[in-house]
Amino acid sequence: MSYSVGQVAGFAGVTVRTLHHYDEIGLLVPSERTHAGHRRYGDADLDRLQQILFYRELGFPLEEVAALLDDPDADARAHLRRQHELLTARIEKLQKMAAAVEHAMEARTMGINLTPEERFEVFGDNDPEQYAEEAERRWGGTEAYAESQRRAARYTKEDWKRLQAEADDWTERYVALMTAGEQPSGEAAMDLAEEHRGHIGKWYYECPHAMHRCLGAMYVADERFKAFYDAVRPGLAEHLSESIAANADRHPA
Repeated sequence: MSYSVGQVAGFAGVTVRTLHHYDEIGLLVPSERTHAGHRRYGDADLDRLQQILFYRELGFPLEEVAALLDDPDADARAHLRRQHELLTARIEKLQKMAAAVEHAMEARTMGINLTPEERFEVFGDNDPEQYAEEAERRWGGTEAYAESQRRAARYTKEDWKRLQAEADDWTERYVALMTAGEQPSGEAAMDLAEEHRGHIGKWYYECPHAMHRCLGAMYVADERFKAFYDAVRPGLAEHLSESIAANADRHPA
């Protein structure tokens, strides 16, 4: 069975002019012509056109496409293998591009004006943006959330590095305190809980003791927060939650 140039153009989503051009340069010469000289394309022609369009989609110039298709050492399976490799590479590139766009969207949501490389340098595997949408959904209408957005939008990479260094130092000292057997209601534990509250107030938003108590309760109630803290040291989430509550008790409103 054969097809007219108009039919093939419709099948392939190309223009008749494109098919004429491919014929003129010898890239896709129809296997038949009518008595009137009209082009007719057979199944083999359609297969070749499919290969041409695939390579063109991947950015190959027409000269290279012709060389690839006319390679005497390449059969149909070889072309499929090559196309699979090229397509896999293209997918990986597009995935990286999509990830970059996603990071940019998240950064705007959080107000963190860092490049992906800078965010990795500052935060490592602890992505501060992973719960950005949920945070906006939960607290987007609160003044605390608005204040954290305003502050975060002003921070530079160096600001974030200082913030993270302070957080890491606090975590190290709190874990050491737990390891030494300090109870959540002990003075040293409550002092570090107060320092934790101060860190939030310094870098994110004003955090009264009542609000801090609610955060502490969330560290245990929310499995993700609990997993985050307990990954640092088993039992850290509950210990910190109790310490925050004890510290709030000694600072009545």
